[in-house]
Amino acid sequence: MALNIIVVGTGYVGLVTGACLADAGHNITCVDIDQTKIKRLQDGNIPIFEPGLEQIVKHNVEAKRLTFTTDLISALPKAEVIFIAVGTPALPDGRANLEYVYTAAETIGQHLNHYVVVVDKSTVPVGTALAVEQIIKKNYTGEFAVASCPEFLREGNAVDDFFAPDRIVIGVRNQRAADVLLEVFKPIQGQKLVTAIESAELIKYASNAFLATKISFINEIAQICERTGADIEEVSYGVGLDRRIGPNFLKAGIGWGGSCFPKDVVALDQMAGDGGYDFKLLKGVISVNQEQRAHFVNKIKNHFNNNLQRQTLAVLGLAFKDNTDDIRESAAIDIVQQLVTAGAIVNVFDYKALTNSKMVLKNTVKYCTSPEEAVKGAQAVLVLTEWKEFKALDWRTLKQTLAQPVIFDGRNLLKPATMCELGFDYHSIGR
Repeated sequence: MALNIIVVGTGYVGLVTGACLADAGHNITCVDIDQTKIKRLQDGNIPIFEPGLEQIVKHNVEAKRLTFTTDLISALPKAEVIFIAVGTPALPDGRANLEYVYTAAETIGQHLNHYVVVVDKSTVPVGTALAVEQIIKKNYTGEFAVASCPEFLREGNAVDDFFAPDRIVIGVRNQRAADVLLEVFKPIQGQKLVTAIESAELIKYASNAFLATKISFINEIAQICERTGADIEEVSYGVGLDRRIGPNFLKAGIGWGGSCFPKDVVALDQMAGDGGYDFKLLKGVISVNQEQRAHFVNKIKNHFNNNLQRQTLAVLGLAFKDNTDDIRESAAIDIVQQLVTAGAIVNVFDYKALTNSKMVLKNTVKYCTSPEEAVKGAQAVLVLTEWKEFKALDWRTLKQTLAQPVIFDGRNLLKPATMCELGFDYHSIGR
């Protein structure tokens, strides 16, 4: 059964959720206060890069199942479900900024006149649904429900993750709301887990914190590998064969970043502190992640005898991971800034993230249109994002254009034996 659904927010989560729900057969109105963004979407321009998303948006706009507007109030009368998918950026103390969530709830409460299920899709701390419920009740005395349905979308794989999820978590207070949301997700194959609202809110944070912990753990093991002669790739593979552990997120490198892990891990630590619990393990996870970046920069400095002044370095990759243009909390951006501060001349290239990077790095680096341009004349090459295209580069030819044949591979993307055979002075993580 097709439902009339509003998605408030057209950022990464909101746009993917709205477009994919439309593709599942529902009637979707995506709402945002950013008039420029809505105009772009109405004109068929997608503001983010996500494989497969543009085609889904265009198809469902043409099918009249997906529309975009800045007018939430006019969309409310027909709505049966409202997903709040606005940003929850971190405040200076690490807590999630819920201003946009509460503003959306205020508007909904002021103009609601029938039963709807209001769903927190944004990543929000435990207790947010209760606060949203109280805000709506200040202005509306009729029946409604508030629920939590956290997203588990990986940037670069979001469309596939939406349609083939490991699980869909539905946090509710009553069966009526559960039935509505089960109908929403009926076309999507995958386990539907109905829980208490507070459990749903915490599942998202716990999941991201655990994955971040796995990455920080394997990076610490990589430190031991570098000091003992073990190979982190072999160690990771052997550990990952244990079915209790699994191979995912056991990839050593320069640490985690992005829009979710950094703020969610810190927010969970804050939640624990607010409840009177010192989450020591999580503090260690955060610390290790920062130290991993510094460790990589120190590798580079040591190679140049702690003098990067006027050294030309070629950086391949700025996005926090491949298949995205997202640079939020990117380890690559952090490392570039450290190198610039140390006096290096930095040439940068990324397949999708150059435009976003210019807003942060501004004129401190040289922006290149190809890997070949970035590498030419450089004293060293730094691989900082795991774009598979970097693995396929003609490194034999690139070596001839370098001032020095040196590579620092922060993602363990290339094979040490191959690069050494080509004559490179090759450095990686834990190998």
